[in-house]
Amino acid sequence: MKNNYNEMYTDNGEVREIYGRYSHWLKELPDGTLERRNTEAELLFRRLGITFAVYGETDDAERLIPFDIVPRIFGAAEWQRLELGLKQRVRALNAFLHDIYHDQEIIKAGLITAHQVLGNSLYRPEMQGIDLPNQVYAHIAGIDLVRVAENDFYVLEDNLRTPSGVSYMVENRKTMMRLFHELFAKHTVEPVEHYPQMLLNTLREAAPPNVEYPVIVVMTPGSYNSAYFEHAFLARQMGVELVEGQDLFVHQQKVYMDTTDGPIQVHVIYRRVDDDFIDPLVFRPDSTLGVPGLMDAYRSGNVTLANAVGTGVADDKSTYLFVPEMIQFYLGETPLLSNVQTWRLSEPDDLNYVLAHLPELVVKEVQGSGGYGMLIGPTSTMAEIETYKQRILAGPAKFIAQPTLALSSCPTLVEAGIAPRHVDLRPFVLSGKDIRIVPGGLTRVALSEGSLVVNSSQGGGTKDTWVLED
Repeated sequence: MKNNYNEMYTDNGEVREIYGRYSHWLKELPDGTLERRNTEAELLFRRLGITFAVYGETDDAERLIPFDIVPRIFGAAEWQRLELGLKQRVRALNAFLHDIYHDQEIIKAGLITAHQVLGNSLYRPEMQGIDLPNQVYAHIAGIDLVRVAENDFYVLEDNLRTPSGVSYMVENRKTMMRLFHELFAKHTVEPVEHYPQMLLNTLREAAPPNVEYPVIVVMTPGSYNSAYFEHAFLARQMGVELVEGQDLFVHQQKVYMDTTDGPIQVHVIYRRVDDDFIDPLVFRPDSTLGVPGLMDAYRSGNVTLANAVGTGVADDKSTYLFVPEMIQFYLGETPLLSNVQTWRLSEPDDLNYVLAHLPELVVKEVQGSGGYGMLIGPTSTMAEIETYKQRILAGPAKFIAQPTLALSSCPTLVEAGIAPRHVDLRPFVLSGKDIRIVPGGLTRVALSEGSLVVNSSQGGGTKDTWVLED
């Protein structure tokens, strides 16, 4: 693995221009100041209940989100290039989703096989022929980016089902402004606090036609879900109701919410419940999280689900390989953001190569998430690699592999002081009548030295992401 790109310092140890004022402020800071403010940040997060659940653990399964108080900084021009690439990618992904549930032109053109789409377990035939407002399927997308050099970013994966983390982006900023008001006086930082209003506007635009004042709700699986804090946070910030499946019912192909004043029709559901559990009459009959008849109301055009049912086929890691072709096919444009080189283990040549190079590669489950089920070859023991190899051989099509990227690093407060740690970035892209992105996103940081796994479920933390105005 190559030496990673340090976002604050050049190879000669000089501070990069974008971090100049921050570095100067840091040098003048009295000893112990950062540590004291870090303690304050922890107390704030604990008071607010900013936690996440860790599935599969019995002790202390509810954890505080680790927050690093050293910001990650982007320049305006750099961010503008990223924003153009993100918008392009999400436009193409929405076009792909509309196509595969309608005319399937990309399959007819031979750019992607019918088996890859129709044989995917996340493809929902129930969505075939349904026309959605603005032809938008992924109203909220979280696109994971990694940086390997200056102006050299790659898309690691697309999250189009129920992407999470945006509440941490907003709360990180609030915490930083509270603890470091003098820093914001020295920097003109683009705001992110208006994200809930942008989300609300996007959901309003997703309402069924001719609904002037749509009723919007956030639908959660409940308080035991790992992202429940975020569900409650977004509902509160948008000023809409947080509901569970049992709070809704369907009558004559319309969705209603039970209230103390009687039933109220619901027009848009920002749902954080997976497809399989959304309607027990269509998907899993044992689900107690969904609403019986919801898909019937959806097909009738009386309610909009954000994100749409069936978006998972587009964020499957084996579909990810085809996004550059989607951009060219649907938009007639050259991709502005590149994919990471990826091997499909369903292909015999790719499989043979990967099996011969497992100690060098990262292997992922095609439908995995949260950092679970991964093999990071360079940091794994030979026994772990051999065990994973047997998993691959039992079902090669369930895996893809990628090179171990030299992820960029950012200054991070650790026990020994400030040290570089690897980071990625998840910007949140909102699609309605227009595509909107708040300047920044959720920077995730691997807090262990040398670690490349940034997921909070795997011990990673988060940072405030600054985009400086020109």
